[in-house]
Amino acid sequence: MNLGIVAAFAYGILAIFGGIIGYIQARSRVSLLSGTISGLLLIIAAYFQLQGQTWGSILSVLVTSVLVVFFVFRLAKTRKFMPAGLMTILGMLALAVMVNQLVAN
Repeated sequence: MNLGIVAAFAYGILAIFGGIIGYIQARSRVSLLSGTISGLLLIIAAYFQLQGQTWGSILSVLVTSVLVVFFVFRLAKTRKFMPAGLMTILGMLALAVMVNQLVAN
Protein backbone atom coordinates (compact mmCIF):
# COMPACT_ATOMS: atom_id res chain seq x y z
CA MET A 1 0.00 0.00 0.00
CA ASN A 2 1.48 3.35 -0.98
CA LEU A 3 1.15 6.69 0.76
CA GLY A 4 -1.25 8.04 -1.88
CA ILE A 5 -3.81 5.40 -0.90
CA VAL A 6 -3.34 6.16 2.79
CA ALA A 7 -3.71 9.90 2.13
CA ALA A 8 -6.91 9.40 0.11
CA PHE A 9 -8.43 7.14 2.75
CA ALA A 10 -7.43 9.38 5.67
CA TYR A 11 -8.67 12.59 4.01
CA GLY A 12 -11.91 10.79 3.10
CA ILE A 13 -12.49 9.77 6.71
CA LEU A 14 -11.66 13.30 7.83
CA ALA A 15 -14.16 14.76 5.33
CA ILE A 16 -16.93 12.46 6.59
CA PHE A 17 -16.25 13.30 10.23
CA GLY A 18 -16.02 17.00 9.37
CA GLY A 19 -19.42 16.84 7.70
CA ILE A 20 -20.92 15.11 10.72
CA ILE A 21 -19.43 17.68 13.10
CA GLY A 22 -20.68 20.52 10.89
CA TYR A 23 -24.15 19.04 11.05
CA ILE A 24 -24.05 18.57 14.82
CA GLN A 25 -22.74 22.06 15.56
CA ALA A 26 -24.58 24.15 12.97
CA ARG A 27 -27.38 21.83 11.79
CA SER A 28 -25.89 22.21 8.32
CA ARG A 29 -27.33 19.53 6.07
CA VAL A 30 -25.14 20.81 3.24
CA SER A 31 -22.06 20.14 5.36
CA LEU A 32 -23.26 16.64 6.17
CA LEU A 33 -24.13 15.84 2.55
CA SER A 34 -21.00 17.30 0.98
CA GLY A 35 -18.69 15.81 3.63
CA THR A 36 -20.26 12.38 3.24
CA ILE A 37 -20.23 12.40 -0.57
CA SER A 38 -16.67 13.68 -0.91
CA GLY A 39 -15.43 11.38 1.85
CA LEU A 40 -17.05 8.33 0.29
CA LEU A 41 -15.63 9.26 -3.12
CA LEU A 42 -12.16 9.41 -1.59
CA ILE A 43 -12.59 6.08 0.18
CA ILE A 44 -13.87 4.49 -3.04
CA ALA A 45 -10.90 5.99 -4.91
CA ALA A 46 -8.52 4.51 -2.32
CA TYR A 47 -10.18 1.12 -2.69
CA PHE A 48 -9.77 1.15 -6.46
CA GLN A 49 -6.16 2.27 -6.08
CA LEU A 50 -5.61 -0.83 -3.96
CA GLN A 51 -7.06 -2.86 -6.84
CA GLY A 52 -4.48 -1.33 -9.19
CA GLN A 53 -6.90 0.95 -11.01
CA THR A 54 -5.15 4.14 -12.15
CA TRP A 55 -8.40 6.07 -12.35
CA GLY A 56 -8.71 5.71 -8.57
CA SER A 57 -5.61 7.88 -8.21
CA ILE A 58 -7.00 10.43 -10.63
CA LEU A 59 -10.35 10.52 -8.81
CA SER A 60 -8.66 11.07 -5.44
CA VAL A 61 -6.57 13.93 -6.85
CA LEU A 62 -9.65 15.56 -8.41
CA VAL A 63 -11.84 15.28 -5.31
CA THR A 64 -9.07 16.51 -3.02
CA SER A 65 -8.32 19.42 -5.37
CA VAL A 66 -11.97 20.49 -5.33
CA LEU A 67 -12.04 20.29 -1.53
CA VAL A 68 -8.85 22.32 -1.18
CA VAL A 69 -10.19 25.06 -3.47
CA PHE A 70 -13.48 25.10 -1.57
CA PHE A 71 -11.75 25.38 1.81
CA VAL A 72 -9.38 28.10 0.57
CA PHE A 73 -12.41 30.19 -0.44
CA ARG A 74 -14.12 29.39 2.88
CA LEU A 75 -10.98 30.42 4.79
CA ALA A 76 -10.76 33.69 2.86
CA LYS A 77 -14.42 34.40 3.58
CA THR A 78 -14.57 33.51 7.28
CA ARG A 79 -10.96 34.14 8.32
CA LYS A 80 -11.37 31.33 10.86
CA PHE A 81 -8.78 28.58 11.04
CA MET A 82 -11.27 25.95 12.14
CA PRO A 83 -12.34 24.09 10.10
CA ALA A 84 -11.39 25.73 6.79
CA GLY A 85 -7.73 26.40 7.57
CA LEU A 86 -7.10 22.95 8.98
CA MET A 87 -8.85 21.22 6.06
CA THR A 88 -6.90 23.41 3.61
CA ILE A 89 -3.54 22.50 5.12
CA LEU A 90 -4.34 18.79 5.47
CA GLY A 91 -5.84 18.75 1.97
CA MET A 92 -2.75 20.32 0.43
CA LEU A 93 -0.57 17.82 2.26
CA ALA A 94 -2.73 14.90 1.10
CA LEU A 95 -2.81 16.31 -2.43
CA ALA A 96 0.99 16.60 -2.54
CA VAL A 97 1.34 12.96 -1.47
CA MET A 98 -1.30 11.79 -3.98
CA VAL A 99 0.21 13.70 -6.90
CA ASN A 100 3.70 12.47 -5.99
CA GLN A 101 2.48 8.85 -6.02
CA LEU A 102 0.55 9.40 -9.26
CA VAL A 103 3.59 10.86 -11.03
CA ALA A 104 5.88 8.13 -9.63
CA ASN A 105 3.70 5.41 -11.14
